[in-house]
Amino acid sequence: MPRRMWTTLGYVDEAGAARVTVSGDATVTGWNDGARRLLGYPPSEVVGRSAAALLAEPVDGVVERARAVRMRWRGTLAVRHRDGHRVKVALLAHRTGDGWLLVAPLPSDDTAAPSEATLLTWAYAQSPCPMAIYDTELRLRKVNAEMARVIGLPEGDLQGLRLADIAGKLRSEGLEALMRHVLRTGERRHMETYPRTGGEERDHAWSAHFAPLKTKDGQVHGVCLAAHDITEQYRARQRLLLLSEASVRIGSTLDITRTAQELAEVCVPRLADFVTVDLLDRLDQDEELPPGPLTGPIVLRRAAHQSVYEGAPEAAIELGKVDTYPEVSPMAECLVAGRPIIYAADDPVITAWTALKPARGAKLREFGIHSYMSVPIRARGTTLGVAVFIRHRRLGPFTQDDVLLAEEITTRAAVCVDNARRFTRERDTALSLQRSLLPQAVLRPSAVEVASRYLPAGPYTAAGGDWFDVIPLSGARVALVVGDVVGHGIQASATMGRLRTAVRTLADVDLPPDELLTHLDDLVIHLSAEAGDEETAGDVGATCLYAIYDPVTHHCAMAAAGHPAPAVVTPGGPVEFATLPVGPPLGVGGLPFEVMDLELPEDTVLALYTNGLLGGWDRDVDEGRVLLADALTRPAASLEGTCDAVLRALLPEHGVLDDVALLLARTHALDAAHVATWDVPADPACVARSRRDVTERLTDWGLDDAVFTTELVVSELVTNAIRHALPPIQLRLIHDHSLICEVSDASNTAPHLRRARTFDEGGRGLLLVAQLSRRWGSRQTADGKTIWAEQPLPGAPPDLG
Repeated sequence: MPRRMWTTLGYVDEAGAARVTVSGDATVTGWNDGARRLLGYPPSEVVGRSAAALLAEPVDGVVERARAVRMRWRGTLAVRHRDGHRVKVALLAHRTGDGWLLVAPLPSDDTAAPSEATLLTWAYAQSPCPMAIYDTELRLRKVNAEMARVIGLPEGDLQGLRLADIAGKLRSEGLEALMRHVLRTGERRHMETYPRTGGEERDHAWSAHFAPLKTKDGQVHGVCLAAHDITEQYRARQRLLLLSEASVRIGSTLDITRTAQELAEVCVPRLADFVTVDLLDRLDQDEELPPGPLTGPIVLRRAAHQSVYEGAPEAAIELGKVDTYPEVSPMAECLVAGRPIIYAADDPVITAWTALKPARGAKLREFGIHSYMSVPIRARGTTLGVAVFIRHRRLGPFTQDDVLLAEEITTRAAVCVDNARRFTRERDTALSLQRSLLPQAVLRPSAVEVASRYLPAGPYTAAGGDWFDVIPLSGARVALVVGDVVGHGIQASATMGRLRTAVRTLADVDLPPDELLTHLDDLVIHLSAEAGDEETAGDVGATCLYAIYDPVTHHCAMAAAGHPAPAVVTPGGPVEFATLPVGPPLGVGGLPFEVMDLELPEDTVLALYTNGLLGGWDRDVDEGRVLLADALTRPAASLEGTCDAVLRALLPEHGVLDDVALLLARTHALDAAHVATWDVPADPACVARSRRDVTERLTDWGLDDAVFTTELVVSELVTNAIRHALPPIQLRLIHDHSLICEVSDASNTAPHLRRARTFDEGGRGLLLVAQLSRRWGSRQTADGKTIWAEQPLPGAPPDLG
């Protein structure tokens, strides 16, 4: 009796097909009862023998050809029955490792089995796949039970109707167009659709297949529609697409509020109808947030919200406003629990919360809100806020799949928010440091009128190391400085502070521009060496422009270390960029810096700037120079107005890409009426004559009250020059905002103070000059040195600088 396998409905006859297993060397290893019925051999006579012995006629290379087949083979073979007659077998061979499974169907002898036509009728009527048949007029002729269930109408009510009659014109146009194509061409077509049918409460995704119903001569007499429910695959694909979009859109900037808004925008309407993002109110404070879940009540600030309706009318709190959320609220409960929570509109938490907040309860009823989902915003173990997802227009509550999706998106946003928070803190620290190192109030020396601007890069770039300075020098001269440290952040700001201090120190020594830059270059090399080992040395670098203007001679000496040349605007003349020999950037070392000397008429404007002013995403430096020249020549009421005009012309409204420092200086001149110069012979007897010359000039200037002090200063300085220096000797008196006395000689030996002993006859000259003057010093010149002393004018306020 054939073996049968019992099931819940009866049994399945395993002998309904002949099954034989064959090894790789063509040896029979298995023989079922169906094979016995087909060929008459019992297993004992076949298993272990060569399968080739069963063939009714030889087949050349059958083993080799079988080995060449990879997966499956089908064909017809003639085999020999046990009683000797030939049997034609339709064979299907499956590859199994290094062997084969051979299967051949057996003719059925069950006379009680349903006919093929009956089976086809049952298959159509009872198929789990919704099916429908339309005639050439696209009228519905027949539907199976599953299609009637999906549509929500019995078959009798549907016959003769078109899709537009059943589903509405707009929703059926695409399907009918596809069916017309099938009727016209006889080709099969496929499409995916996402409708809500009349017989179902939720939207479903369908894969619809359209096949022509043809006669044997190829004429089309109808269309068969078969639909497959692909809702789960569709939703999984949509979740992946939403995650992909979130990874691209969220975190496009280092701005906390913008990142929160991107989170809300990504999720509406594909996940929720209304999304709110509330962050901790102390998020922007300069303190570390506590790790782990929070405890209620919780103070949150509305950072973002987004709705399917314009203007987000569901919002009960405005953007930027702070609200306190009690423990019975979806925001606080999920933050305390530290996990996402789904709520229905009638959940006790929602009921209690809306009772405490009537405005929110009114919104719930007005928009028909039926489902909430609260998800904590956490990054690196720290809670930053909460995102609440709400549905009112979209049917169906949130599911666990929605929770996983929301968690994934929110986690991405949380990392971006935390990065933005950390960046903002570091940038604010760097900006505070940089602003504290920049001049708090630019000095206004008599030699020039100045105006300045400093704009940090941003808002999404760390502060850089740009700086400028105005340094008064001896002899009514002034030094103008602008520089740019490579890089951004606290390190760049700190380096900028060290370089600015070094420049001021070297300027106080009264070094010429090229020597000052050489010393500054050495300093940057040392700073670079301190920054790390040989592999990281050179990470510290800077550019600098240093200029000295003398209002007496109208000359300006300048040198540059890798810095853009200044713009020069002479009165009534065009804007020219100085042809300055630009030396290497600071930190390169071993290369010289060159000085260029310009004669500047009075009221000439010098524009010193960093490269952030000229460059940009949409223009090169040459275009920036053209814009700068145009802005400098526009009429302005003041130098401050010119500064504003330059920034408006060259910088975008949404923020600069790099730090910008701008220093404008309009030159003034000291005419001969304010300067007196005398050549002094190298004879001690001429000291008295020098005192008389000074007295006469002070009287002419109306400075009689300064005569006594100035005579003493002149007497000591001239006497020292005659005794200890080389001729020629020159005395100069400058009447500016202060009274400056200078004595120049041909000696390079620098003077120094010393304390004279009680019985010494000399050695007190410079000490006396220091006590009588507000400040004094010496500077090297091309022909020797100059010793100077500065006194306040009689009646002038005390110098607090």
